Parts: sequence; structure tokens; C-alpha cells
Amino acid sequence: MAAGRRGAGLRLCATVFLLDMAFCKGFVEDLDESFKDNRKDDIWLVDFYAPWCGHCKKLEPIWNEVGLEMKSIGSPVKVGKMDATSYSSIASEFGVRGYPTIKLLKGDLAYNYRGPRTKDDIIEFAHRVSGALIRPLPSQQMFEHVQKRHRVFFVYIGGESPLKEKYIDAASELIVYTYFFSASEEVVPEYVTLKEMPAVLVFKDETYFVYDEYEDGDLSSWINRERFQNYLTMDGFLLYELGDTGKLVAIAVIDEKNTSVEHTRLKSIIQEVARDYRDQFHRDFQFGHMDGNDYINTLLMDELKVPTVVVLNTSNQQYFLLDRQIKNAEDMVQFINNILDGTVEAQGGDSILQRLKRIAFDAKSTIVVEIKFLYSFLCDGNLHDLW
Repeated sequence: MAAGRRGAGLRLCATVFLLDMAFCKGFVEDLDESFKDNRKDDIWLVDFYAPWCGHCKKLEPIWNEVGLEMKSIGSPVKVGKMDATSYSSIASEFGVRGYPTIKLLKGDLAYNYRGPRTKDDIIEFAHRVSGALIRPLPSQQMFEHVQKRHRVFFVYIGGESPLKEKYIDAASELIVYTYFFSASEEVVPEYVTLKEMPAVLVFKDETYFVYDEYEDGDLSSWINRERFQNYLTMDGFLLYELGDTGKLVAIAVIDEKNTSVEHTRLKSIIQEVARDYRDQFHRDFQFGHMDGNDYINTLLMDELKVPTVVVLNTSNQQYFLLDRQIKNAEDMVQFINNILDGTVEAQGGDSILQRLKRIAFDAKSTIVVEIKFLYSFLCDGNLHDLW
């Protein structure tokens, strides 16, 4: 009897799950060749996929949730998906070169999504890009609201100027990553001090930085460097994104499950340097920590001990290691200064020798993975399946 009730319960759960999936799918439109001519009156968030693509299949339930939530909140953005293998000419026109590719289409503009494939991140992207390029902040209350909601945002302060034109150009390129606002001097907080007007500021990490053309160079490049918080929890995707900033990345490589003093102290030291030496280092350095050394080992083709500190130059694959233990913030600051003055030798890089080493390392890694799989397969008693 009990087994029967359990079976009925499982069947009911499966039925509810399938109905829920079908309900979510109802808010994602399947697009065909007519989409090319009919789309321009609306804003579309589109997933270009291939039926055989594993990453596409993994994205599908998330995409259905995106469609459901966008509909439930009354967003003007329509959510759709297109089989890019069946409608390859349309996909090609939108610059689709891999799967899945997520784009927001607004009029004649197409914006690529490059962030994490999570529901919240995708929806945030859609809200940001579908709205105004430069959002005005008419009051102090609105400014405070934006500060509470966004960890990083940029503000232009002043009237019409060549700087504002550059700001608009930068926003049109980088709106896919961050928010852009404009305000009068009266609206910004009292603690903000401006030496001259107009000005562009970034607000983050409970403070602000003012763009200086002489010190910071091109405005778009500066915004691209400053669009991240000063301290981050690192992963492979984020390190790839940081490669465009030109900054060095100082990482505490730790085991977050390990609560010993060695691990917690190293993370705290990096956080302290990021906070207390922000004005000194923020133009050149990004700080953070990474859980585990698997990704770093693959990146460096080396076996790093945990915990440790590594400084990466993600633009040319060089890295810096200290030959002694970092005990406090002063040790870390000295290490950074030695990197900047060239007294610490860089390792790695993208020379021909390093590229050959990468080829050999990748080949070895592939063989090791296959051997481990085969060993696990045989240990599970599947020897007879090989014959």
C-alpha cells in the first residue's frame, strides 16, 4: 500500500513538473524566417541555439524561466528562441558564430550578452540594455536609490560638451556591461568633490573615482577597466572578462571550506590591501580570491599549493609568484610594488615556447582525463561492455 502511494506521489510530481515546464515554455516564442521582417517594432531577447548543443540544452530551462519572469513583471521585452541551424542565414546576419548566442535586438541594434547564464543575470542585462542609454537622475532621492541598487555605475555631471559626446559613445559600446547615468552637480552627494566640470565618475566600493583624461587616457578604456568592483570572487569566466581591462589580478587561492588561519588570513590580507590601498593601486590592479586551484593550475600549467597568492596578467598570460609566505598586508604591498618596479620576474607568457608547452599540457591533460574515465568505468564492473 505504502509503495503504491509512493509511486502515485512520484507520478504526480512528474506530472506537475512537466506541466510547469510546459507553462514556462509558453512565454518563449519559437521564431522562424518571418522574424526578420516582423521584429523591428518590438524589443527582443533571443537565444540562438543548435538542437545538438549540450550547452544549449542546459540553458533551455533557464531560458524558459526568463520568459516567464519577463512576462510576469510586464517587461516590454519579448523572449524568443531560434534554431540557428534551421535558419542559418538569419543567424548569420545577426553575427551568430557559436551556440548558444544570446542577443538583445532593439531596432537596428544588436547587443551580445556575455555574462553568466543565470536567470537573474540575463534579466538584468535585458532591463539595462532595453532602457535608455543614459538614464537621467533628477533628484538626490533618485541618486540614493540608484546607489542602493547598483554596485557599480557611471555618472556624467555637466552640460553639453565634447566629454559628454565621448561618454555617449562609450555607453553605446559598454551598456552590455554596466549602467550609465547623467546628473547635475546639485544632485550628487555632498561628499563628492569635483575640481572641474564637466566630469565622469564611477561609484563603487562605497566611494567614487573621477575620470582624469591625462592620467586615465581614453574614456571608453577607463570605463572598461573600472566597471568591476575592486574585490571579487574569481572564476574562469570573470578572469576572461578581466583580460580586457589591462589590469593585473592579485588572487588569494584558497580552500573556502578550510577554516584554518592560513586560508582565512590570506583572504583577509588581499581584502585589506584592496580596501586600504585602493587609491594607490586601483588603476593597475584588481583583487579577489578563488576557491580551489584547479582552474589556476590549468591556466599556469603548474601545480600551485593552497593557500597561496598569484598575480596574473590576463592580457599576455604572464604571472608572478612570491618565493616566501605572505604574512601581512605590508608583505603584499611590497610584493605588488616589486612587480610594478620590475624586480619580480614574470613567469609564463605567450611566447612560441609557451604555446608549444600549452599544446603538450593540453594533450597530456586530455589523456589523463580519459585514463581516469576508463579506470572508473572498469572499476564499476563494466569490463564486459568493452567486448
